Amino acid sequence: MNILAAVLPILVVIVLMVGLRWSGHASGMAGWIVTLLAATVVFGLTWDVWRVSQVKGLLLSLNVIAIIWPALFLYEMVESMGGIQASADALKLTIAKRGLLLIVVAWIFGGLLEGLSGFGIPIAIIAPLLVALGVAPLRAVAAAAVGHSWAVTFGSMGIVYQTLVSVVDIDSATLAPAAAFLLGCACLLCGIGAAFLLGELRYWREVVFLAVWMGFIQYFAIAAGLSVMGSFLASLAGIAVAFVIGRGGENQRKEWPENLKYALFSYGLLSLILTLITVVKPVSSVLSAIAWSRDFPAVETMNGWITPAGPSIIIRPLTHPGTMILISAILSWFYFKHTGQYNEDLLRTALRKTWKAAYPPTLTVLFMVGLSTMMEHSGMTMLMARTLSGWMGETLPLVSPLIGMLGAFTTGSNNNSNVLFGPLQKNIAILLGITPHILVASQTCGGSLGSMIAPVKLAIGCSTVGLVGKDGQVLRQTLPIGLLIGLIIGVITLAWLAIG
Repeated sequence: MNILAAVLPILVVIVLMVGLRWSGHASGMAGWIVTLLAATVVFGLTWDVWRVSQVKGLLLSLNVIAIIWPALFLYEMVESMGGIQASADALKLTIAKRGLLLIVVAWIFGGLLEGLSGFGIPIAIIAPLLVALGVAPLRAVAAAAVGHSWAVTFGSMGIVYQTLVSVVDIDSATLAPAAAFLLGCACLLCGIGAAFLLGELRYWREVVFLAVWMGFIQYFAIAAGLSVMGSFLASLAGIAVAFVIGRGGENQRKEWPENLKYALFSYGLLSLILTLITVVKPVSSVLSAIAWSRDFPAVETMNGWITPAGPSIIIRPLTHPGTMILISAILSWFYFKHTGQYNEDLLRTALRKTWKAAYPPTLTVLFMVGLSTMMEHSGMTMLMARTLSGWMGETLPLVSPLIGMLGAFTTGSNNNSNVLFGPLQKNIAILLGITPHILVASQTCGGSLGSMIAPVKLAIGCSTVGLVGKDGQVLRQTLPIGLLIGLIIGVITLAWLAIG
């Protein structure tokens, strides 16, 4: 009875989004209500537990929302100047084989953006680029979601991986190579998945070659201690090789699009700022010193489930990606205005479009993260994980990535998935006599892959291609691919442990 009640909110969200094609925010609201009822009736939810869980959820949500709004505003400004279409036209000049170009944009360029920022930004930028290249909007969002997922753990300026190391207390020198290997496998599978969605599987040989190349680069970069830049360097190397093998095909016009300068300025500036903060440690240290968090008391349900006292998420406003995007947007506005091409009407239009595109994913974030923290604080999340581990026993590694995906699905974040399930998977591995760092690596690989099915991120992507409220239809395409890739990673994990 209890396990059915624990699973019910997740099932409600999936059925409403995939089966009935509800939007992410509508499904999230329904799931939140079901979670409240199940947690109260079955798991003994109290007012204090509910209040603490929702305040924590609100802080986690605001951390993501602070990225969504400036990212969409920057996109709308660049789009209004013709920069997105110009970027697509410029990409055609660099890789003449259109099918390979689409794969590279969705898979490798998405990984490059994930390495710099993360938090749904890659989908928000890549999906419109694919649409500008002639891909149908629904398929564009799905391909962008699948394509970039391999890069999440070693992307986002190192936030995800550093959090994982801290919560599982495993030496990075041991954990990083294991995670790099599994994510290298995921890189290949995401490339194949993106090619399938784009209808370009004829380029599977190129995908395999590029995946092996990027996998090696990522592995050796991480082995050299560059885990913060792992997916970024791998993607950069992949793009360089793709430019070489993609030459030829039909003739392209030689002139670079005039409006390309607007996209290059805005996103080039953003990339430069993010890279400086990532690479230049003294700058990062000074800016990161300004931080805020809130301490929460221990709370207990009527059934005896205790959530220990502890701090909330640490918010560092000066190194937050949203701050960097906002700075880039403001400087871009000054640059556009200086060129004489941007006026008050265009600015008002960009703001209006930003509001229309941003509020649905904002609601999705609030409801889904609130749902997740309520499940966590009432013991529902842990019950699901423990029940699954009890059923699977020594075959647990087969579904270990799926546990990571579950965490990312509910919270919209690999980072939060690792916080929820990383320590659990380590402890289960110890109890079962399984090598802990391999199971934890499988967990974060699954959490990374969960980005392709997380309603929060799909809603962000849909908002930039005119598909507001259609994220359920995108999930219908990404969910089967995500589950298949997750199971393959599980098989690899199980075989690795059996051999070792």
